[in-house]
Order: sequence, then C-alpha cells, then structure tokens
Amino acid sequence: MGSRRMDAPLLGLFLAHLATALEVPLDLLEGLPQPPTITHQSPKDYIIDPRENIIIHCEAKGKPHPSFSWTRNGTHFDIDEDPNVSMKPNSGTLVVDISRAKAEHYEFVYQCTARNKHGTAVSNNIVVQQSRSPLWSKEKVDPIVISEGRSLVLRCRPPAGLPPPIIFWMDNYFQRLPQSARVSQSLNGDLYFSNVLREDSRNDYICYARFPYTQTIQQKQPIIVKVLDLDAINDTMAAFYNDTDLFSEEPADERKPNFLLPSGPSSSKTVLRGQVLEMECIAEGLPTPKISWDKVSGDLPTKRTSFLHYEKTLRIVDVSESDAGEYRCSASNRLGSVHQTIRVTVKAAPYWISGAPRNLVLAPGESSVLTCRASGTPKPSVSWAMNGIPIENSPKDLSRKVEDDTIIFTDVQAGSSAVYQCNVSNDYGYLLSNAFVNVLSEPPRVLTPNHKVYQVIKNRQASIDCASFGSPIPKITWFKDSRSSTLDGDPYVLHDNGTLEIRTAQAHNSGKYTCVARNSLGNYENHIYLEVKEPTRILRQPEYKVVQLGRSAVFECKVKHDPSLIPTMTWLKDDGELPDDERLIVDSDSLTINDVSESDAGVYTCIMNTTLDHDSASAELTVVEATTPAVVYERPDPPTDLELTDQKKRSVQLTWIPGDEHNSPIHKFLIQYEDSLHHRGHWHNLTEVPGTRTTAHLKLSPYVHYTFRVLALNAVNFSRPSFPSRMVKTEPAAPDGNPTGVQGFGTEHDNLVISWKPLSGLQANGPGLHYKVMWRQKVVDSDWTTVTVANNSKFVVSGTPTFVPYELKVQAANDHGAGPEPAVAHGYSGEDLPVAAPDNVQAVMLNGSLAELHWDPVPAKSIRGHLKGYKVYYWKEHSLHKHHPHLVKSQILTFSGNHTRRMLPGLHPFSVYLFNVRVYNGKGEGPPSPDQQIVTPEGMPGAPSSLLVTNPNMDSLTLEWSPPHERNGHITGYTLRYQPVNNSNELGAVEELALPANETSLTLLNLKYGTRYKFYLNAITVRGAGPAISQEAVTVVDEGNTQTPHPIAPSPPRPPPPKARPVNPFGNVSSSFGEDGTLISWDYWGPEQNVYVEYIENSEGEEEWQKEPVNGTQNVMLRGLKGGLSYRVRLVAQGHHDQPLHRSDELLVSVPAVASRQVDIATQGWFIGLMCAIALLILILLIICFIQRNKGGKYPVKEKEDAHTDPEFQPMKDDDCTFGEYSDNEDHKPLKGSRTPSNGTVKRDDSDDSLVDYGDGGDGQFNEDGSFIGQYSGKSASRDTAGGHESSEAPSPINTMNSLNSFV
Repeated sequence: MGSRRMDAPLLGLFLAHLATALEVPLDLLEGLPQPPTITHQSPKDYIIDPRENIIIHCEAKGKPHPSFSWTRNGTHFDIDEDPNVSMKPNSGTLVVDISRAKAEHYEFVYQCTARNKHGTAVSNNIVVQQSRSPLWSKEKVDPIVISEGRSLVLRCRPPAGLPPPIIFWMDNYFQRLPQSARVSQSLNGDLYFSNVLREDSRNDYICYARFPYTQTIQQKQPIIVKVLDLDAINDTMAAFYNDTDLFSEEPADERKPNFLLPSGPSSSKTVLRGQVLEMECIAEGLPTPKISWDKVSGDLPTKRTSFLHYEKTLRIVDVSESDAGEYRCSASNRLGSVHQTIRVTVKAAPYWISGAPRNLVLAPGESSVLTCRASGTPKPSVSWAMNGIPIENSPKDLSRKVEDDTIIFTDVQAGSSAVYQCNVSNDYGYLLSNAFVNVLSEPPRVLTPNHKVYQVIKNRQASIDCASFGSPIPKITWFKDSRSSTLDGDPYVLHDNGTLEIRTAQAHNSGKYTCVARNSLGNYENHIYLEVKEPTRILRQPEYKVVQLGRSAVFECKVKHDPSLIPTMTWLKDDGELPDDERLIVDSDSLTINDVSESDAGVYTCIMNTTLDHDSASAELTVVEATTPAVVYERPDPPTDLELTDQKKRSVQLTWIPGDEHNSPIHKFLIQYEDSLHHRGHWHNLTEVPGTRTTAHLKLSPYVHYTFRVLALNAVNFSRPSFPSRMVKTEPAAPDGNPTGVQGFGTEHDNLVISWKPLSGLQANGPGLHYKVMWRQKVVDSDWTTVTVANNSKFVVSGTPTFVPYELKVQAANDHGAGPEPAVAHGYSGEDLPVAAPDNVQAVMLNGSLAELHWDPVPAKSIRGHLKGYKVYYWKEHSLHKHHPHLVKSQILTFSGNHTRRMLPGLHPFSVYLFNVRVYNGKGEGPPSPDQQIVTPEGMPGAPSSLLVTNPNMDSLTLEWSPPHERNGHITGYTLRYQPVNNSNELGAVEELALPANETSLTLLNLKYGTRYKFYLNAITVRGAGPAISQEAVTVVDEGNTQTPHPIAPSPPRPPPPKARPVNPFGNVSSSFGEDGTLISWDYWGPEQNVYVEYIENSEGEEEWQKEPVNGTQNVMLRGLKGGLSYRVRLVAQGHHDQPLHRSDELLVSVPAVASRQVDIATQGWFIGLMCAIALLILILLIICFIQRNKGGKYPVKEKEDAHTDPEFQPMKDDDCTFGEYSDNEDHKPLKGSRTPSNGTVKRDDSDDSLVDYGDGGDGQFNEDGSFIGQYSGKSASRDTAGGHESSEAPSPINTMNSLNSFV
C-alpha cells in the first residue's frame, strides 16, 4: 500500500516499543481467541518414495481451531473430487493412496491455507516430486589398451535420478577399488588415473550408482583395461586391433603435470551462502603430481576447510560471503608445476537477519511494529500479504502503514486481528513467514501455578518465576511476607519477564512471596514459597590406603545434609560401577572390601546426592604383597597440645606436639585460623612449616579473634585437624593500607565516576570502615574536594565539564583513624561527541584501485574525548561507463589511532567516488568533512561475459560473445587465440587474431576436420588485456578432405539487443560428438534441483521439444539425435510454480553423418556357418531317435541283453531320447562355489528359455541389505548342465568358469 515514509525519530520510537510487545503461548490460556499459526509443514522441495502413500503435512493451531484448504499449481484443489486423496481429521495433512493411482500423477506444487475468523495463515509452496532411480542405458563398452605411464579417464555417466545418485567404483566381488593420489574419483563419478601402471590391468572396473530414496543400486557394464609396455604392445596389437581402443602406441616418458580437470588456466564457480563449496583439481603426470591449495585473495577458513580425495578436492562448509575470491590449486612433481585459478562467487538465498517476524498481542490503542528483516545476494525484495491476500489489495486500515520491510501499527482497534505474510525472495530462493497481530483486551493473569514451592541450596542463586499474561502488558510487583515494601534493589533483581532473582540465597530469604500483576483492566496476585536448604557436605572423607593381599579395607564417608532432603549414597570404582562382588559391603557411611585382591586396586569415590545438590570425595586403594610383619601405611594422627606463647600486638608464637606418623614421615604442617568475629565457622590457611619443626611465629592483624589449628601431611594424606587453640583477640587499629585500582571515567558527558577495589574485612583493622574520596581538576592551584562514603566501591561526581582531566585519591578510614596518605590517580570526566571534522582532506590516486588519503588532525579540544581514530565513509557515485548503473551504497574504513595519512584500497577502475572523513572517540563519531571526489583511471577489463560456439560444420564454426560486465574503461578491441587439442589433451600451435571493439561475432573457415579446438577471448582497454574466457568445440568428421589456411568470414549482422531478463544460471553450454551420441556439457549455479535438457529438430515444422532429465554431473549424453540433422538444444531449470523457468541460450548442434561402425551379426560368415552346424547336429540327433523308436517290439534275445547289460553303459530312453540314470543324480548338483536360491531348491516349473539366459544382461539392482534385485547380466554358459535330463556329459571347465562368472 502506498504511504509516505515515517520520520526516523518516530520509527525509532516504535522500534523501541517493539521490545515491550507481548508474545505468549496462548494455547496455555483457555478461551482466548487466536489467529491460525502453521506448526508443521512438509519441506519446500518434497521428494517422495513412489512405493509409499504420499503424505503432505500441514498442521496449524488457533482458537477456534482452523479449517484447511489447498491449492495445486496455484488453483483451488477440490479434495472431495479425487477419490485417492483424503485429509486427516482436525488437520490439513493430505494422504494420497497410490495403490489405485501412480505417484507421478500427483507431482505438483501444493500450498496449504489454515483459516479461522481471526485470520488466515499459508504454508510454503511444497513442490512434490517422486524419487527416480532409472536403469542404466545400454551401451557398448570396448576394452581399453593403454601404454604404461599414460593418463586415463574412465567415464561413469550414471543415469539421471532424483535426487542424484551416489557414485562409487567396485569390482566383481563388490569390493571398492583402491584409490590413491594416483587414482581417484572425481566429484561427477569419473575415475581418473594420473598415470597407469601394469597392476591397473583388470577386467572389472564397474561404476555403481546408489539411489538413496529407493535404496537401489545400478551398475554400469564392466570396463576392461589392459596396461602394456612397448614389447607387450607389439605382441598383442593384432589380437586387440578389431575390438579395442588403443590409447597410446609407446610407453610414456616422465613429464611435468598437466591438469585433466578443470581445463584451461582458470575457471569460475558460483556457490550459495550456507552451502558446501567443493572445488577439485585432478592432474596427470609422471611421477604422480602432488596437489596443493591456497587462496589468492586471503586465507583459507581453517575451521571450515577440509581436503578430500588425496588433496584433490577442497571442501568448505557453511560458505559465507568472505569465502568469495580467487583460489589456486597447484600440481607439481620433480619436473615442474602448473597452476589453476578458480574464481568463486558467493550468492545468497534470502536469510533472516534478526529472525522471522514475531507474533504480536496488542491492546486496543497500543502501537507496535512488525519487522521482516532479511538479506541476500542479490538483495531480496520484500512483499507483504494480509490473510493470504497481497496487502495492496487488502482493506485499507488507517492504523497500519507499510515501510519497506516494516509494518507500523498505530492506535490499533479491536477487530483488526489478522495474519500477515512476509515473502522475501531473490533469484536463489525465498522465505515465507506468517506472523499474527492479535488485538485483545484482557485483565492480567499469572500463569505460574499458585502456591508453587521453589527449593534452593544456601549461597546459590534463586529465581522465582511470575509468568503473566494480559493486554495491555501487566506490570509485575513483588512482596515478601508482610508486604511492607516492594522487593526492588540489592539483593533482589527483577527481570523484564517478571522473574525475581536472588543472587546469593540465605536462610532468611526463605518465606512466602507475593507476585502482583497489574494493568488498566485489573490486577492479579499469586503466592509463591521459597525454601533455602543447607548444602550437602562430606564431613569425613575416604582416605588413601595401602592394604596387603587378603586383608580388609574400609573407606569412611560421613555426610551432613539438610534434614528435609533425602540423601542417596553411591560408590564408584575408577569412575564406574562397583563390581558385583559379595566381598564389597556398602553401609550407610562406609565401604568395606574383604579379602582384598590385586583387582581391587583403584580409586574409590563416594557420592552423596539429594534432589538439589551433591558432594563427592575420592581415595585410592593400593594393594601390596603380604609381608612379615605387615607394614601398614596410614595418614598421620593429628597434632596435639597446641600452646600460644610470646603474644604481642601483631604476633604470637604457636607450638604443638606431632601425632603418630604411621610408617610415613611427616612432610609439612599446615596452620589454619578461624576469625570468629567476622567469619565464624570458616577456617583459612595461614602458613606452612616443614615437618621437622613444631613451632611457628605467626603474624596477626588488628581487630581479629583468632583460633588456630594444625594439620600434618605425609605421603598418604593430611591428618585430621588438631583440636583448636585458645582464642587470641587483637586490638582495633587504623587501616594499614588504602584501596587499590583507583580510576576515574565518565558514563555521561557531565559526570565523573571514581571507582576502587574495597578493602576486605581482614584489612579493615577495625569497625566503621569508610572511605574518603578526593578529586580536583588537573590544573594549577585547584583545591581538593572531599566526601566520605560508606563501605562502597564507587562514587559519582555530577556536573563536571566534558572530558576534563582529574586527579583522584581514595583513603581508607575506620573508627580508630585513617590509613596512610593515598597515592594520586588520574582520570577523565565523561566524553561527548566530537564537534569538528578533519580539515584539508585530499586524495591521491596511486594506481587504478588504490588511493592515498590525507587530512589535518582534529584539535584535541574539539574531539571532547579519548581519540580512538578516524573513519572514512566512501561510496561509488557512478561509473564513467554509460552501461553501468549508479551505485550509492556506502562503505566504511576505520583507522585506529591518531593517523592523518591512510590508504583506501579496493576502488573500482573508471569510476567516480565520493568520500568524507570523521573523527571518533569513545562516545561516537563527529561530523563529516565536506565530500571529496576521487576519479579512478581506466583499468584492465574483466573477462567477456559469454562466449558461445554456434554453427559447427566440418570445416567452420562461428563464435559469438558479449562484452565484459566489468569493462573498467573503454573497450579498444579483443584478442582471440585458438589452438587444436588432440585425444591426449595436448595443445597444438596457437593462432592469434586481433578484433575490433565493435565486433561481437566471428566465423572461422577451413578449420581441421574432426578436431577439437580451444578458444580464448580477451577484452582490451588502454591499460591492457583482461582475463580470458575459454570455450571448446569440435568440428564435424569428414575423412575425404584436406585442410587449408584459416580465412576469416565477415561477421554476420549483429542481432538487436535482447530484452532484460533475470539472471541466467547456465553458462558455458557446449557440445561434442562421439560414438555413443552427442555429449552436452554446461555450468550451472542455480538453486533448482529439477534440471533437464530440451532438444528439437531445427526445421520449420511445429514439433514438440523432447526432454531428457539430467543429474548433478552437469553433462548428459543425447543418444536420440539422428546423424546428418541439426538440432536446437537448451537447458531448463524448473523451480516453484510462482517462479519463472530458467532457460539457457539455445545451442545449435549439427550431428555429423558418420557411417555406423556397428556390424550386423546376421550378415557375418562365421555366424551363418555356426548356425548351419547347429542345425545339422539337431537333424542327426532326430534321425537317431527316430531309428531307435522303430527297431520293433521286445523279443527274448533283447530281454536277455537288457538283463545282462554292462552297468557302465545304458541306452537312451525311449520316451525322451535322453541317457538314463545320470541326470537326476549328477546334473542337479550345483557347481562348487555357485549360489542357489535362498530356499535351497531349484524351480522346475518355469521355462528354461528365459530371456534372462539369452539376453545381454539386465540391469542389476540391490535391496536395502545390499543383495541384487533381479537377474545378473551375462549369457547362461551352462544351459546343458542346468537343463535336467538333456546330457549325461560332465560339465566342461569352460562351462564351469562361465557359470561362476554369472554369479561373481
């Protein structure tokens, strides 16, 4: 809705009031109306399992309970009209029964709406897509023969899935192939060899793709790799000539590294904030190169960085804007090194700066604000809706005003409750948040249960809650017992949420507390009780013991606790439970271990727990061999007969008699004292003396009632304390010292706060401790001002001039006099904002991006505080290039200290900047200096924004490009360099062309046929050439032509400038041709997961675009393109229904008309001869069976022959022409090592002529437990053996191996 902007002071007032806006869990209060709130919903990108019912969640709360409705692809979805869809009771959750429908019929964008009479809340757009795990496409995989030392790449190219599959390489035995710095898998799943060795030869390089949702695994046909040296190549050339790809004809020599991935000297990558950035560099070379990484424009974030795949992959998690910049990977071996630069750009989908908008509960007449503050790159746009309707189309409300990302409510009225939706979006995503404004008039209520009892341990913090609700917001007041006065101030702290805190609870804090909540509609009080309990303490701790084997050990643990708390005693051994052994006996205050063994040695801990606290103590048990006589080591007995002699004003002499040492000499004595005047019951360490002495001379302080005791220490432990000595009382005296840490500072511009560290009770030396605080301005003949303050730690002097130096003194005194003369400390009164700006501000350009700034210092009197430094505000007013927009975003550079000359880096070339300088002190910034102008010179341009290859033919192609986004000056021309690239990625001779600035396309004629070219294009200004953009393309194969020089064709007419469009997430779209089809490659940095390729024949007909889904590898093999035709190809990224489709520029692909290299097996002579031989054998077998059947009936001679036949020879059966008595016993036995069905039987009912037996193999899949789903690939090599009574022949070795291979 249109409105003028609110004045800054008024907006600040509302923002301050926001802190008092009420937000409570209304579901705790019965009867209160509440607009709907979405409590649970499915994710924005919702991938479903097509084998299970679809459940789209939408849960909401509100009073009254909300009703639910849905939209599908932006239009109303009538659930009652679809018999397969139902909605859960009292819920908006949809359940789609897929037993009667296909999951793909429900792949739409859904949005849930929850409404009641107080408002409407909406969910996110939920994009429902079923997970896909397509089969691997059939392809012919030829064996690969390569010479040792060469580099090799095994392509995986898995089928596109949703989500993309996880790729890994294994062998026939399902063991992962070993990887190393020499052999590693890239992020797209390809297997790279920096150099191959003889041991890399194997016939089972198999790429597997695991699809996470369906838990199925697809496998590619095995790849055979044979690595040969020069002699082996010569011996086996003929054998592999017809059916192998010979990569190299001679062994490779040692060579320096060369990058296999990525290609070119530089590349770029775009990543979103918060995601994971993965960059990889894979190099070939001999010896194997070593990869290292660094960041050119800064340091790598150590805590978020990791290196994977043997340093070839750099991984940075939780990416932030600071991770943008240039990264460099280096590959090196002893022959040299190469470098690759990767420029990383960080974009950001919208994210909350201070959290999503919060619900507001307001009383009629109150005011507040609803804030939707988010950021992103590019900067997101903010739109508001009310109850699901754009706010500009909602009913007008004079109490509501929209200011960008803020809605300001002024003097709200009853009946204006609603739910507001904030939608923040940019090219990379969106945030949708619901926040209700509930206008209520409610008297106060206290939500904390009445008569609730809080228990706390003495000397710990106590917090008593008084959670309340009311509209307007109630004010909380606390009283105790008689309610004579409110509880405010030491020792009580009242929090904004009504909680009363007692920082150190004492016994007298126990009692009844009353919490009163008041607003304009009434008041409400609640009674709460606090009980302060005595702490749990172990009085007699277990002691270190040395016990002989077979004897008993007893650990005592006597405890004191609050009588109202129930204690629980627990014993531990070595921080674990006690062994379950009847020798260990646990009593209420001891642990006894009978018949001690070596395993009983360890540390024993007793723990006393109550519901509020606990205490613990430990002691070690050492087990020794039995000796005669037994030596027992125990702690010493306590000293006795303490006697005080030679008492003086400040000293006394203490003597004692040591107790029994118990076979361990006493190391030292510890003397402790109790001050019964100030700290009765607390013993403090006073001094220590060696174990050989029994006398100590003790220094005393005035005004203390001393009682002494002594403890002895040996190797076992301290003894128990001795009995206390008699009391010694010292007379009071004036303090011996003054407070330390005296300092002066101001909290306001007109005050001086003098603070110090107060004396302890022992340092007071007498009653009535107080302080004399003295101050004066640090000028000549200024008099001291003196005040006397009670036992405190600070004093505030008001009405002082701003930032004036003072001399300070603090002297301690008591009823018996003052301490010594205090030392003078120094401080300043309060600061105020500076009142002057730096003068004579100038700028001198040092280069295209660096300026040196100069200014005169601000006089000290005008700074009015401690000089902290200077701040430079600068902003780019506009670029000198007409195509660049004006920018006004201000930046700040802070320089600490008193500097008047500093550098201003990071300026953009060919631009006009404005800047000013401000001084700042501890209070803040002063006024700005007059704006000064900086004009930066031209610089080198950026890379051209695009470079496309179109119209590739047998001997020509066209290059089209766009000027750089960062021109940095006037473009004076372009430089085009190109060179051929052979199959080993070796670069040929470079051709270089100079092009005028007004050209954006070029056609190259008479190129080499069937050759891959690499192109580099630079833009040029007067400062030189900028970085290059690179592209690759392949000319069409034609073996009948020869090459000629490369003339340049005139540029085609320049097309009209395209209309403005959103940021295109696709780049570097290219094509290449091979035997398997046309490979389309691209770069993609968008957030959408649904990406596919569209292609259509380049003709005048109106055919539909064909779609081909892709995965995250950013390339796809199109096998449906016909040779000799041209096709238009483009990439499409599909997001939510309310976001536009992202399409790449169309790429014209001309498929070469190459004769098929596949051979029709039916036309081969050997195949025809084999079939004829098989037919002849079958005919002979039928003739033999026919003769056998027609020999006639039985006769005596035949019966005798049958009765006396040789058991080693049996005739063929008459009924089925098979040999008798062999098949059933022998042929049904499985081969050794082969696998049978899990039930142990072989199915005989199914036809033996299975397509699985004869086909090239199905695509195997795995169940969740890792077993294959379906049949293994490969022809049946043992049909005769597994077919039953068809042959009595023993299985041949060849058939046996083939049978095993079908299972491995």
